Amino acid sequence: MKNKELRIMKGVTNIMSNPFSKITPEISELSNLCKKNSLIDPTLYDKYEVKRGLRDISGKGVLAGLTGISDIISSKSINGEEHPCEGKLYYRGIDVENIITGISRENRFGFEEVAYLLLFGELPDAKELNRFNRILVNYRSLPTGFVRDVIMKAPSRDMMNALARSVLTMYSYDDHADNTSLPNALRQSLQLLALFPLLSVYGYQAYGHYHDNKSLHIHAPKPELSTAENILHILRPDSQYTPLEAKILDVALILHAEHGGGNNSTFTTHVVTSSGTDTYSTIAAALGSLKGPKHGGANIKVVQMFEDMKANIDDWTDQSSVKDYLTRLLNKEVFDRMGLIYGMGHAVYSLSDPRAKVLKRFVESLSREKNRADEFELYLLVEKLGPEIIGKERRIYKGVSANIDFYSGFVYKMLDLPLELYTPLFAIARMAGWAAHRMDELINTNKIIRPAYKAVSEFQEYVPLENR
Repeated sequence: MKNKELRIMKGVTNIMSNPFSKITPEISELSNLCKKNSLIDPTLYDKYEVKRGLRDISGKGVLAGLTGISDIISSKSINGEEHPCEGKLYYRGIDVENIITGISRENRFGFEEVAYLLLFGELPDAKELNRFNRILVNYRSLPTGFVRDVIMKAPSRDMMNALARSVLTMYSYDDHADNTSLPNALRQSLQLLALFPLLSVYGYQAYGHYHDNKSLHIHAPKPELSTAENILHILRPDSQYTPLEAKILDVALILHAEHGGGNNSTFTTHVVTSSGTDTYSTIAAALGSLKGPKHGGANIKVVQMFEDMKANIDDWTDQSSVKDYLTRLLNKEVFDRMGLIYGMGHAVYSLSDPRAKVLKRFVESLSREKNRADEFELYLLVEKLGPEIIGKERRIYKGVSANIDFYSGFVYKMLDLPLELYTPLFAIARMAGWAAHRMDELINTNKIIRPAYKAVSEFQEYVPLENR
């Protein structure tokens, strides 16, 4: 068993032996009672035309709002009928593939420019971009004692929880924490955008030091570096990285920065903002959503799946062996026995996820630099065979293709980033989108989001305690 797995199992043992965390027989009994009296007949969802997950069976989402921040294209209307098409993602009306192509041609970093675009609705000129970068640099400094008093104390084994705790604690350092005016909410959002890399990496390093006996390295960010460069600089003990490593991390941040108002964490941002609460509470709620393995943690599962695949297939180029593994995967016979090929399929896209297509081009270059081209070929083979096997083994209502999680985990692994930081990296990027959507909600709406739930319980009379 690997060291990481041993640590996890040790952590589980400690939790179960801790009275604070113990599930007693009484709690188990109450849990069964809760389940017994809360189960709803599945046929009622069809009867009342309830869109579970706010989506119909074809994957089309319920229209819950309007936004100009981003757009996702997965189908085209032909003669009044919707037909799947190659996926497209637009930031403020600009194709994200064109953004990355333009930035790559100019050989510069683009995440900050994309954050500006998402927040303010237009591409900055050189002067505006420099001013925006200066603002982020000025905000990239934690309050005095924050690292010692907050991050270093009771370090969490889960970096998303540690990040959320840090965000909520920052409320105490803000003299205008509850002011929800647009200028103040923007100021708070930009501060969090600038600080997320520090909060994430320092949280990881604190946990590694106190629980894994690793040397503690706390590097201060450098003002001349981009967000992607600073992440690698403050994470690595020697602060060294190659230009290609930093460039690919920058591309990954751009691709994760925003994905429409309907994704779970962004919708959470809209819902919580609509209640009138503060920025810190709103972003902490979004972080809680993103932590879920059905949302932000999927690329970890992809990496773990491939590790299991490589350990159980002698010849990675043998299609029949890979097919057999994927079939057994779907039949719950290998890996985690959940019956899923992780990284395959998406709630919206069918023929292709444009983010996966873009990232794939850079993955090939990085795999050559890291001498892992054979592993990249295995990814290509699974990407080719996966949809075919899923179509054969499952009843599906739309196309299946590789999503961004399929390649992002491989990228992070080649960058020697720890698994614990995979989802926080997603949060570092998505903070730009969350900030834009919080502004969107504050500007355009003044109504709390409160969808309807139909009650299907039977009426009953109150029975006095002595008669029960």
